[in-house]
Amino acid sequence: MASTSPGYAITIRVDGPPSAQPVAEVTSAITAAGASITALDVVESFIDHVVIDVTCDAIDAEHAERITASIELHPDLNVRAVSDRTFLLHLGGKIEVQSKVPLKTRDDLSRAYTPGVARISMAIAKDPSDARRLTIKRNTVAVVTDGSAVLGLGNIGPAAALPVMEGKAALFKRFADVDAWPVCLDTQDVDEIVRTVQIIAPVYGGINLEDISAPRCFEIERRLRDLLDIPVFHDDQHGTAIVVLAALKNALKLVKKDLSAARIVMSGAGAAGTAIARLLVASGAKQIIGFDKDGLVSEHKEGDDSMRTWFVDNCYPAGFEGTISEAMDGADVFIGVSAPNVLKESDVASMAKGSIIFALANPDPEIDPVIARKYATVVATGRSDQPNQINNVLAFPGIFRGLLDGRITKIHDSMLVAAAEAIAECVTDEQLNANFIVPSVFDQRVVTKVAAAVKRSV
Repeated sequence: MASTSPGYAITIRVDGPPSAQPVAEVTSAITAAGASITALDVVESFIDHVVIDVTCDAIDAEHAERITASIELHPDLNVRAVSDRTFLLHLGGKIEVQSKVPLKTRDDLSRAYTPGVARISMAIAKDPSDARRLTIKRNTVAVVTDGSAVLGLGNIGPAAALPVMEGKAALFKRFADVDAWPVCLDTQDVDEIVRTVQIIAPVYGGINLEDISAPRCFEIERRLRDLLDIPVFHDDQHGTAIVVLAALKNALKLVKKDLSAARIVMSGAGAAGTAIARLLVASGAKQIIGFDKDGLVSEHKEGDDSMRTWFVDNCYPAGFEGTISEAMDGADVFIGVSAPNVLKESDVASMAKGSIIFALANPDPEIDPVIARKYATVVATGRSDQPNQINNVLAFPGIFRGLLDGRITKIHDSMLVAAAEAIAECVTDEQLNANFIVPSVFDQRVVTKVAAAVKRSV
């Protein structure tokens, strides 16, 4: 299923004599190496040599190195430099702060800073609620992480998490005009995280928890929701759950099945898996069988967190004691938020007619989507190079736009279900098909509809 991706794009500068036809030779070498050429420019042309910049998409970093090596094998071609376009994009970071007001004259400074700003400070001291009206608080979200569960990379720490949090902040701004800022904490102690977020909260209108490992994330979210008068949203849990529910509603509609009657097998009972199950149950699901790295999730264990306890109590059909392969036999839906290659081809083949596969482990899903499509009617992944990408950006911008505009302080399950329904409704009956069960992230209606649904659900 390997395919080239802009995430591994490189630009190679090559020179060679005109007699060697360097443009043709470079093109041939890159194509033979399995890359996708996206641009080719002749930078300089002289009697004795030609300089070429060629940009191509690779499969991964190792593939990019093989592409370069294939050009270097040519005796008349010289590789001058190789630029990784993703690294170039990140030079100096992806976000910045800009003033919303002019600061060109003394009058401007007198109003924006001293002496005028003192009047604003005194107004807020007299009435703290004015902070939302007179400061950035009304439209600002903290994207908080401890770097313990970053993407599929694991516990890589706060500094390595920063590029991801910058990206999240950029998405907030692009899709919902929300000003978000990374807050990467150099601690993984629950008490320290909770206290730190509590004492920086006056600046923000909402808290987005991101890439914090389970089960600590559950306690952190719960305690912050109790302590703060602004909304706290753990995107890895609730953002994923919202988009999965939206996609599943449309997939079930396509195969003419009802959620309440569907047999659902889940792989992964951590933060995302538990949140997905919780939202599915809130929407009427009655048959969920869950598995984690230790097998069937069926028994209470000493030290279980509250979310795992909930999973056992609500997602274990009495009498079933089998493996994931046995659970897949006759199942209508598989939802994976776990690890690569959890399923075998025979598992998918044994599912009920009109089956649905959501293999969301990223970048490598629980089963190759090409194999899954041989048997399943609908297949979704977490990858941008596959149809039906389950992408949290469909949810969190609109969620926070609605929370901030509605001055909503608490989040509840019915709000999340309403957001999922709003996303699902962005796919019309005429658009709905096996390769289009969720709207594009660039569909401008999504944020508007999700924000409106959030405000109505209060």
